[in-house]
Amino acid sequence: MAGDSKYFEETHYAEPEANSQSPAKKKKKSEKKKKRVPPVNTKIQVLSNHPEKIPPLVGYFPSGYDPNKDPNEEVVEEQNSVRAKVYRHKKKPNRMQLVVSPTGSNVDFVGTNYLGEATAGKQHCSYALGVLDKATQSLKIVPIASNMIFRLDPKVRGSDVPENESPSVANDELSVQEKADRMRELSNLYGTKKSIKQAKKLLSLKQEDDPETKKDLDGKMKNVVVNKEALESSNAQISRNIPTYNASATTPQEAYPLDKIILKGEWGFLEDLYFLLQAESEISANYPSFVRNRIYKLQDIQDEEEKKKLCCIYSYITHLIKYKDQHSMDGVSSVKGHKIPSMLRQKFSSMFSTTESRRLSAEKTDLLISHVLVLALFPDEFSSDPSDIARDLRTSPFTLRVHYDNLGCKFIRKNNLSLVTLPVPLQFPELRRKRRR
Repeated sequence: MAGDSKYFEETHYAEPEANSQSPAKKKKKSEKKKKRVPPVNTKIQVLSNHPEKIPPLVGYFPSGYDPNKDPNEEVVEEQNSVRAKVYRHKKKPNRMQLVVSPTGSNVDFVGTNYLGEATAGKQHCSYALGVLDKATQSLKIVPIASNMIFRLDPKVRGSDVPENESPSVANDELSVQEKADRMRELSNLYGTKKSIKQAKKLLSLKQEDDPETKKDLDGKMKNVVVNKEALESSNAQISRNIPTYNASATTPQEAYPLDKIILKGEWGFLEDLYFLLQAESEISANYPSFVRNRIYKLQDIQDEEEKKKLCCIYSYITHLIKYKDQHSMDGVSSVKGHKIPSMLRQKFSSMFSTTESRRLSAEKTDLLISHVLVLALFPDEFSSDPSDIARDLRTSPFTLRVHYDNLGCKFIRKNNLSLVTLPVPLQFPELRRKRRR
């Protein structure tokens, strides 16, 4: 091959430099630098959903259809190309329907949030809509709920073909009784022992009588003699919101039996004040002023049984007042550190509380105040100054006068003081019944 060197040319290749670039690449880089958008300092504001306003709705075409383009791929003016409407169910406002109607077409694109894809169950993605305002340099972000994303499927205009609802939507149409039965079944299968026990108690309370048993009961009730006097007495007691009383009592102590207010098993939970006196400890300011102002009377009593009895009455009054403060707006701060025995708390809850609200109703508050006023008469031997108990109940003596009148009490004037007494036999004011309009 060396002799044939005339057929070959010796070619020398220059090695490329490490940082050398072609002019075309340099030109492209310079153009990119020129086109680079400068950064914008924006203020981000995240908006929450407003209950009185409809959140943004998002509709999408699963086929990739673009309503702003005609079949020839020419862009159409946005103002006249698409018309969108939102419909809401009259009776079920959570059900919505989005209808998109392209101009010049007899096909509507319809999406709902209660049929098809919207009922697939739990959504694994969260969505938001962002709007950037370059003029004010602000970015507003609005969260979009999963039930506000509509899959727009084509439908020929004028054909009303109903769609079959999914089982999850059909469940919404179940009656209240059917839902309760299903929840009870789930509770029995997967619930705890406590929840199953509570469900059984609730079911026993809501059970209706058997029709045949009801007929037999009606027949037996016809032979029952009704005590009208006792019935009228109980009706008056309920309407006046006062403790159990004895209308034929001959002494004030018998007018409102103490054992009907403080039950036999409750006295053992009311000895806290008695133990403080035995230990000669200082009486806390957590006790009502009515109790603190009468401690000196307890120290002068020699009979220990009588002293313990009055101490228990004072403790019961304290628990009643604190229970009232716990369920009112103006007395919550005074209850800190006070503990009501669980037995008494359950009793007070069944007597005075309601399940609808934490606060006591006006009727239940009157009943609680009546119990306090009756018990406050015992330590003062049924001749009491109502000023301090009115302060503890956060009301005025004039307001308490109505309660005292309903209890059958009378006011007397003694040593320039207005005292409350309880004459016997009890005499109640006539009840005023509301007129029907």
